[in-house]
Order: sequence, then structure tokens, then C-alpha cells
Amino acid sequence: MTAYYNPNAPKKSTNLSINSDLIQQAKLLKINLSKLLEEKLAIIIATQKEELWLQENKEAIEDYNKHISQKGLFSDRLRRF
Repeated sequence: MTAYYNPNAPKKSTNLSINSDLIQQAKLLKINLSKLLEEKLAIIIATQKEELWLQENKEAIEDYNKHISQKGLFSDRLRRF
């Protein structure tokens, strides 16, 4: 997966409001909340940026697919299968 952020950027403290029972259970299970949030946030950001790219390029993708379905690929005549 392509990183949509700088994984080497310095850490920054932040305040979050999280359900107290979830925090307690995470501590009991020794879940690293900072690491977990970073991992999940990176996935969400990548997914949303990919969806945005697809929306922004939808017309070009449709045009390309239409062209290929009508004219085929350049390599079609070179294939032997």
C-alpha cells in the first residue's frame, strides 16, 4: 500500500475523548492506542484518497474503457493466445 503520509514525521500529542470502559479494557489487554490509531487512520486515509482519485478520474477511466472495448488493445494483434 502506498503511504499517503510521512511515516517518519515527528509525533504530536493530541487530546481525544474515548469511552472510559474502552480505555480500561485496552489497558488490560495492553493495546497500544497510539499505534492502533495510527494504523487504522492510515488505512482510512488511504481508502478515502483512493476513492477521491477514482471520482476525480471517473470520466477518463470510462473514456479509456470505452475506447478499449471498441478498438481493443494495441497488443491484441501481437498476442498468440
